Amino acid sequence: MSNPDEFLPNTAPFAPDQVQWLNGFLPNLQPDQLTWMEGFIGGLRASKGGVATTSAVTPELTVLFGSESGNSEGLADQTVKTATKSGFKAKAVSMADINPAKLKGIENLLVIVSTWGEGDPPENSVDFVSILMSDKAPQLSGTRFSVLSLGDTSYEHFCKTGIDVDARLEALGAQRIYDRKDCDVDFDDDYAAWSTGALAALSALVTVAPAASPSSAAPVTATVKYSRKNPFPSELNERVLLNGRGSAKETIHLEFNLEGSGLTYEAGDALAVIPHNAQDVVDAILGATQLDGSSTVTLKDGECSLGDALTRKLDATAISLPVLKRYNEIAQDDKLAALITNKEALKEYTWGREIIDVLTDFPAKSITADQLAGTMRKLPPRLYSIASSPKAHPGEVHLTVGVVRYDSNGRERKGVCSTYLADRIKEGNAIDVFVTANKHFKVPANPDAPLIMVGPGTGIAPFRAFIEERQATGAKGKNWLIFGDQHYLTDFLYQTEWQNYLGDGVLTKLDVAFSRDQAEKVYVQDRMRENGNELYTWLEEGASFCVCGDASRMAHDVDQALHDIIAQEGNMSEAAAADYVKQLKADKRYVRDVY
Repeated sequence: MSNPDEFLPNTAPFAPDQVQWLNGFLPNLQPDQLTWMEGFIGGLRASKGGVATTSAVTPELTVLFGSESGNSEGLADQTVKTATKSGFKAKAVSMADINPAKLKGIENLLVIVSTWGEGDPPENSVDFVSILMSDKAPQLSGTRFSVLSLGDTSYEHFCKTGIDVDARLEALGAQRIYDRKDCDVDFDDDYAAWSTGALAALSALVTVAPAASPSSAAPVTATVKYSRKNPFPSELNERVLLNGRGSAKETIHLEFNLEGSGLTYEAGDALAVIPHNAQDVVDAILGATQLDGSSTVTLKDGECSLGDALTRKLDATAISLPVLKRYNEIAQDDKLAALITNKEALKEYTWGREIIDVLTDFPAKSITADQLAGTMRKLPPRLYSIASSPKAHPGEVHLTVGVVRYDSNGRERKGVCSTYLADRIKEGNAIDVFVTANKHFKVPANPDAPLIMVGPGTGIAPFRAFIEERQATGAKGKNWLIFGDQHYLTDFLYQTEWQNYLGDGVLTKLDVAFSRDQAEKVYVQDRMRENGNELYTWLEEGASFCVCGDASRMAHDVDQALHDIIAQEGNMSEAAAADYVKQLKADKRYVRDVY
């Protein structure tokens, strides 16, 4: 040091005014304060891509997740990697695999949980959340925590599960060390801010051990990694209409090329597609606002034209309460203000309507291109259950998509992504995609275990993948498909394939329910009940029971049928049947992919 009164050497990498401040601050710190600073700086360093270098112990960190589509699980894994670099001994734990009573022994807890349906916990988290909210939950005065909540602002109960879990942990005595962050479907930036802040806050409260030094191995040539943030442009190889002439439905089979992408998937995973809004939707919005599509707007990722933003980057159709509130800050419409505060009237209005309706029903006297763009959220990707096994179709990924078209409130409506795939993408064109893993919806790990698949309509998609996977791996377990749709002649999706599987013995049993082919409608749950004895026998033999399709009615009806069959065929009480089903879930033999 050039001056013995100075604490920092003159070679320290700080500006003169920073050195002066630090020389006045650091020498006065007490040992416990220095320890606090060491932890805080270590966490901050790791959050910015560095390596933690503090010494002492290796504190444990549990990253608890509740996931429906795989996003929460993916973020939990990402958090574990970052926390490990910060010097924590971190692990990700599914809510399906832990009882809330075990939280009592956890000192450092980060929770990442999504909200599904009408404010419900994810499928794998229902039991955990139920117990956590009950009198059976433990006191958690020794636990530090923070919550990241994933949701969708187009739903009424935005992030409800995360909000409830956050409040409950505090009520149980846990110490919130970083505020909850509620994320919409565009969650990347919010997650980054939360993980950085939460890990830094934890590091400030504990002393972390040094993380492993970076490898000194020779650098390797960087390769492009395709992911959610950098989707892969996948070419459409083939599109086939699956319904016969005269069907009331339009279901398409699509095959995309993944060669050279480095993307991998397993049967049961989902493919996320980033759609474009239709040109007539964009034109209608520009016409209603009298804005020029060539006008420049500023979005999070930079500048572009308003027309480009409405086509490729913004959700130009979905109405939600936040969208309406942001728009009315500009429109200042008394009728819209009254609608926003009337829950029932708002629900009725938003049903079957889109942003174009808001613009025409409550026109703003003046609105700029940036203001219009600022009312909308980022265009979210659409997830589709993959309809192929990579073992049967290397370098490809297949989808089964129901195309949505309907009339409502005097306008023709259409599904943003389904019509994008059906109408505007030609063979040879590329779309942006990435893979979303679904670790909890898989073929049985035991190849000899029986498999029961219930998948009406497009819910058949993952079971096409499952049966291809079982055939490709030579699995010996029995396979039973229960499929339903409207008409046998026009809506038997992949009929030839299933009949070939029957003939080859790969498919052991096939039951179909075509609801409109007779006076009284018949559904997949009716076929289950008709075959109740055999279904229960398969379960007793160790069968997995897998369901895919509509969550609003089908999944509930199938679940009720399953409970009833187990009670009847197993000669059990309702409570005992419920316990049987709960054990199936715990054993990962009752899994669902519902939407």
